[in-house]
Amino acid sequence: MTTNRFWQLDHHPKGNDFASALSLQQEELPSLADGEVRVRTGWLSMDAGTRMWMSPRTDGYQPPLPLGAKMVGLVLGRVTESRDPAYPVGALVRGFGQWSEYATMVPALAGLEVLDDTVPDVRQHFGALGMNAWTAYVGVKEVAAVKPGEWLVVSAAAGATGSLACQVGKALGAKVIGIAGGPAKCKFLTEELGVDIALDYKADDIEARLGEIEGGVHAYLDNVGGPLLDAILPNMAHYGRVAVCGMVAAYDNDAPLPGPARFDQVLMRRLRIEGFFIPDFLHRGAEFLPVLRQWHDEGRLAVPLDESNGLENTLVAYDRMLSGKAIGKVIVKVAGDEG
Repeated sequence: MTTNRFWQLDHHPKGNDFASALSLQQEELPSLADGEVRVRTGWLSMDAGTRMWMSPRTDGYQPPLPLGAKMVGLVLGRVTESRDPAYPVGALVRGFGQWSEYATMVPALAGLEVLDDTVPDVRQHFGALGMNAWTAYVGVKEVAAVKPGEWLVVSAAAGATGSLACQVGKALGAKVIGIAGGPAKCKFLTEELGVDIALDYKADDIEARLGEIEGGVHAYLDNVGGPLLDAILPNMAHYGRVAVCGMVAAYDNDAPLPGPARFDQVLMRRLRIEGFFIPDFLHRGAEFLPVLRQWHDEGRLAVPLDESNGLENTLVAYDRMLSGKAIGKVIVKVAGDEG
């Protein structure tokens, strides 16, 4: 039998106190059941949406994890054992597994997929070719329906999804406004990503600055919700579109937050607001990936990787992601270079 370390959810976290809520445990791996696949975790993806799974809320996009369960998240690694012929031993795969050294998954439930391991840096399957990139592409191109010459606003623009959304917007011919926290992130947005305007929500009056855009902004990719959405709604152009893919302002609350104070602008400006969840689009990966791979190979789509080393440092990395300490995609390296 092989020993496996994993993070267990013991309590519902209070704010960002994850150390009191999760513990690092050890087990002997059981034999695989029919249809299961076991993956040696190369990297873990740190994603804000998983914060909701730690809470007791039952009104999220999926049920909360029961206390005592292994913490769940996106895993990138190689198959070590398989009871499903579609996932042979040695295949590079990505799916919703556990925060653990070995993740055991039922492919259909985990969204498990075999990946192209000829990509020079396979970590980009968590970056420019990963779920954040798919979210950015679907959100900007389809849900927000951005057209060339339009103004696109992106919140949490220096994070994984946000930074990729800024680049997708530029690739589609939009004028992009990125909102992030602090001068270093704003410098990254303008100098590295080439956004047209970078706004610092910690220092700038967002509502006033957006009010300088003649005719209003046409599209908004919302990663945050909360007061920032209230600053943007009055500055939307008529018939504007809001694509909601994240609500990080509300994830650490065990009860729902009040809705937008400026919701009247949805009627006044005839806005369309649509939430979307990228697992609903997994069946279209073969459609998205060639476009993303082409942009990545051309140098038009990239994301910095903020990598922590070791499963034991997962909670440190998770806090870096949620508290805005990192630029780009936060990941945890668990095993060797290819899992």
